[in-house]
Amino acid sequence: MKKHIHFIWIFFLLASHSLQAQTNPDFQKLDTYFEQMVKDWDVPGASIGIVKDGQLVFIGNYGNKTVGKNEKPDEHTLYAIASNSKAFTSAVLAMLVQEGKLHWNDRVKDYLPYFSLFDDPWISAHVTIRDLLSHRVGLGTFSGDVIWYKNEGSAEDFIKRTGKVPQAFDFRGGYGYSNLMYVTAGEIIRKITGKTWGENVKERILNPLGMDRTITTAKDLDKKGNYVTAHGREEGKNFPIAFEDWDTIGATGGLISSVSDVAKWMIFNMNHGIIGKDTLISRGNRNLMWTMHNVNVVDHTQPNDPGRHFSGYGLGWNLGDFHGKLMVGHTGGYDGMITAVTMIPEEKLGVVVLTNGHQSPIMAATYYAFDQFLGTGSKDWSGDMLKRSLANQANDTRIANIKKARVLNTKTSLSPSQFAGTYRSDIYGKIEVKEEKGTLRLYFEDAPRLSASLKHWHYDTYEIIWDEKHAWFNFGTLQFLLNNKLQVVGMDFNVPNDDIFFEELKPVKINP
Repeated sequence: MKKHIHFIWIFFLLASHSLQAQTNPDFQKLDTYFEQMVKDWDVPGASIGIVKDGQLVFIGNYGNKTVGKNEKPDEHTLYAIASNSKAFTSAVLAMLVQEGKLHWNDRVKDYLPYFSLFDDPWISAHVTIRDLLSHRVGLGTFSGDVIWYKNEGSAEDFIKRTGKVPQAFDFRGGYGYSNLMYVTAGEIIRKITGKTWGENVKERILNPLGMDRTITTAKDLDKKGNYVTAHGREEGKNFPIAFEDWDTIGATGGLISSVSDVAKWMIFNMNHGIIGKDTLISRGNRNLMWTMHNVNVVDHTQPNDPGRHFSGYGLGWNLGDFHGKLMVGHTGGYDGMITAVTMIPEEKLGVVVLTNGHQSPIMAATYYAFDQFLGTGSKDWSGDMLKRSLANQANDTRIANIKKARVLNTKTSLSPSQFAGTYRSDIYGKIEVKEEKGTLRLYFEDAPRLSASLKHWHYDTYEIIWDEKHAWFNFGTLQFLLNNKLQVVGMDFNVPNDDIFFEELKPVKINP
């Protein structure tokens, strides 16, 4: 009952505001829809906030912080917002541009001499700050993320290893979403300021905006309190997993925030970088960050539900349109949490959706809210997107195909002990296979949480039995490669998933 009183109060606040939306939204209808949506999608919990005309006018909290526990989130509950952090990175760089400490077209190698891509000196020498932030350097989407995933190395280590990641398309010739390039941007910020990315974000953005619940490292979670549990999903069930600390790669996805704090960030951006009497982001930089630097194809031969005419990427922001109005936003994917921040700036309308599960209705909630505020339709976004999501899952037969192709009652070409040894990956470093108590064990340099046991699958292929459950992948195999002298020369990974590409490792055995 208390929640609905809150909705009624903000309804009158919105209705009395001088800049009204095109339609008066029914907050009770929104609340009912979102509550059912969270149940239908079987996401453990969600917090949703809607900003209109500089005010947080709707707050909805659903499900639980942890599956199986009756503890509801609220507007101050902390979630990892992952790649929504990228816009904070571009904002810090914009401030450094305004201070004359760098220029958008400066070359990366001028700040990080060790930076390289594709063993190509010309490309390596010509990559600029804007190239890093707009995903146009030539890397494939998510390519190289296996370098930093659960790795305890330094950002500099990760950037140096990136030079060996394969090229997917011509330099500035396509779109490849690259977390590693944002890690690189974070190191440039540290190089210029002498402070970490997190320190810069806190001093330059979080403190001025009063985002006092937002943190840049999971180490501060217990200090803040009131945070959700992350959840993986396997065989149609949610399971709790540990909160990851992305401090080292913070510039690509390190922020942990709440509906209340993200609302302040959206209001600030829709006020074009002005907070009170202070202009933190200049008009020129606001326009540059919201200008497409990379363009995606939109099918103009048939209508689409959002009425979209264009789609692309600026500097830290996704850009498109919703029924003819500019739409600016981003999504975030973190181990066990999926989030979205989306705005219609000319309507001063923004939606933040924070969830603590992998099967997540972030854009269904966003588009439904936009329709209710703008009067652009009555589509059941949740029903439609859930149907498509489930169909995509059903059509993903990669793991099933591997299992179907298994040949039983086979033997390895060599004794298991002969597979043991040290392997080296150009993009990663050392990967070791050891025989321990009659079982082969797999160890990744600087990533002890990726350790696994190897169980014979067929021929010279082993199933990877991870020591801990992971959010992005579960089943996988590893094939030992032999030369014509029956010497082990390397390994091939096959870990089907859409985010962490173990197949890029291609380790070679040292002294086969």
